[in-house]
Amino acid sequence: MSERGQTGGKLVAKPRVLIIGDSIRIVPKATSADVDVVYLQKPSQFDQAVIPFCRQLVLVDYQHVPSAVAMTRALHELGPIDRIVTQTEAAQLVAGHLTSLLGIAGTTERTARLLHDKSAMRALLNERGIGPVPFELNPTHAQLRAFVAAHGAAIVKPTMGSGSLGVRRIASLDEVDDVWAWCQEFGLGEFQVEQLLVGPELSVEAFSEAGRHTVVAVTAKDTDGGTVEVGHVIPAPISDIELSEISDVTIRLLDAVGLQDGPSHTEVIVTADGPRIIESHTRRGGDRINDLVKLVYGIDMEEAAFRLAGRGSPLDGLHPARGAAAVRFLTADPGVVTSVTGVDAAKAVEGVVDVVVSVRPGGVVSELRWSDDRCGLVVVHAEDVDTAVALARKAAAHVVITTEPVAEGPDAAAAPETLDAILRPYDEVFDPFHGSADAS
Repeated sequence: MSERGQTGGKLVAKPRVLIIGDSIRIVPKATSADVDVVYLQKPSQFDQAVIPFCRQLVLVDYQHVPSAVAMTRALHELGPIDRIVTQTEAAQLVAGHLTSLLGIAGTTERTARLLHDKSAMRALLNERGIGPVPFELNPTHAQLRAFVAAHGAAIVKPTMGSGSLGVRRIASLDEVDDVWAWCQEFGLGEFQVEQLLVGPELSVEAFSEAGRHTVVAVTAKDTDGGTVEVGHVIPAPISDIELSEISDVTIRLLDAVGLQDGPSHTEVIVTADGPRIIESHTRRGGDRINDLVKLVYGIDMEEAAFRLAGRGSPLDGLHPARGAAAVRFLTADPGVVTSVTGVDAAKAVEGVVDVVVSVRPGGVVSELRWSDDRCGLVVVHAEDVDTAVALARKAAAHVVITTEPVAEGPDAAAAPETLDAILRPYDEVFDPFHGSADAS
């Protein structure tokens, strides 16, 4: 165990924080909290740049639960782990399991499961009367048709996952057969159907300490009529009444699942009947939302998670909104990238904080199926919401990603796209406990 320093001649140990799966962008933030980092990462995802920030480092498939349990127990015996932190969606269930196993402070297995498993969360909300939404788990073809006949337009989605992967809308009974066939071909596995919620889509960025929940920001989202988000802006342009209602339903959810500490990201749709929760996560929001929060409110929720175990109050520095911040995502037609132009022009737009292009000539752009199919982004900070959104759109429009269709040979009978095939390059599964021995 390492040492923080001396107090009255006595050595004081630094808190030990186990970080699971996070990237080089996040791990160094633990230094501001003055904690020792124990890092657990999959070999396929390891970046050696994290080495200088780690006291101990273990490479193991943390989604193989028995291995993660064995390694964590050994690390805990070498020096007690005070808290487990992860902002990685794939690590949420394992982190909750290990937290409960060690009996330490943090997000428990029950809480992680209730928020990671959308069907479990929906059942709990409906049982508690917290913005109830009709849904059915693993319907048959006939049950799916009956659900749409009874409730109208619907949404089909896997019970786990993020980034809109595997999400499909059903506008009417005429689309049921096609969506059912797609579910089987895609290999959706465990899935649910819910009544389609109609209204502005928002997310609530909150931080909890000892069961007390602070709404730090509310984010407005733009899906451009689809299921994949193409833009966000903070603060959301909503009334004080809407803010109160959205905050109330979010806090009721967090209380119901028993969240005690750390960041949360809760997606909400404001319907004609009031706000309804779509899903929630025991981590900060993705899509650079954390950066938008910091630009406007002065809080880095990733750093705040480390301060729960280390030095400083998690929400030190939180202040009223200073202007607005927006992110706009880059998209392109599917095909092989032939050129990328306009990046410098995008960076020159007023208020631009960052421009990222994640594709290059020779790469392949897929159809927009989920968040990872987007091609980059621009981040803007401006004096108000309308200006931030307009400048983000302007900057994004400068970046032109040109593609040409993928050449197909005479024998190119396309294999059906499946969920497993999409996740394979990420070395990830939705539920690490499915079919796995629980080595507790």
